[in-house]
Amino acid sequence: MTFKGSMVAIVTPFKNGKIDEPALRALIEWQIKSGTAAIVSCGTTGEAATLAPEEREKITHLAVEQSSGRIPVIAGAGSNSTDTAIKLSKDAMKAGADGLLHVTPYYNKPTQEGLFRHFLAISEMVDIPIILYNVPSRTGVNMKAETVLRLSSCKNIVGVKEASGDISQICQIISGAPKDFCIFSGEDAQNLEIYRAGGKGAISVTANVAPEKVALVWDLHISGNADGALKLQTEIQDLNKSMFIETNPIPAKTALFLMGKIHEEFRLPMTPMSGENREKLTQVLSKYGLTK
Repeated sequence: MTFKGSMVAIVTPFKNGKIDEPALRALIEWQIKSGTAAIVSCGTTGEAATLAPEEREKITHLAVEQSSGRIPVIAGAGSNSTDTAIKLSKDAMKAGADGLLHVTPYYNKPTQEGLFRHFLAISEMVDIPIILYNVPSRTGVNMKAETVLRLSSCKNIVGVKEASGDISQICQIISGAPKDFCIFSGEDAQNLEIYRAGGKGAISVTANVAPEKVALVWDLHISGNADGALKLQTEIQDLNKSMFIETNPIPAKTALFLMGKIHEEFRLPMTPMSGENREKLTQVLSKYGLTK
């Protein structure tokens, strides 16, 4: 299966401490109707760190059921324990996921060889596509281009979500990887820049609140409308920035609450947005016509 275009790193809505299934189903339906190319569940934006394994499997199953084959579901299955990552991967496969997203092990700070062996071990135990995820600002370790290129030869490691912010590193991967290995933007402010360098799409936080606009940047780019893509990417940069005025997913979930789509509920240690930043976010959402 090929993944490309605007893919949403979807939030996990909660209600009274539990997964809000009706709200999640409604979000998925809205995403599909808005042109989103894939649902990425149980990632950073989905508060995976505070989800129990059975909750992850439930969310993925729900996403698969709601999507009904219309778009793929990619399940976050990352862990800083290789054995746990393999177990989560098998759970996601059981739930019907079309692919897996695997973040670099956090806190442990493995060497590049450790990263290579971690992902190689996972790939040998599953038989669906794997997307690597490099986000050093969250994990404390940067997966170098050389390591990604070593892993790109594994049969079911099909791409990498790059959120290092290092365009030169991203270009090095694009130029050295096999033709069918895909680089996806993991930083909304850089989406178009990465597309132009040869990226095949984005796994987006901003798509949670403005799926049509994020999808349209890709559509304009891929259709050859470079000016239109640049104009729209420039127009939504304030929205992209607003999604990170506090730790993700606090802004995205607060925005969705203000848009009337979910309850405003987080799991500790995530907390509600500060009053000052909430006001800033409200102004940005109003600017883009996302609130009444």
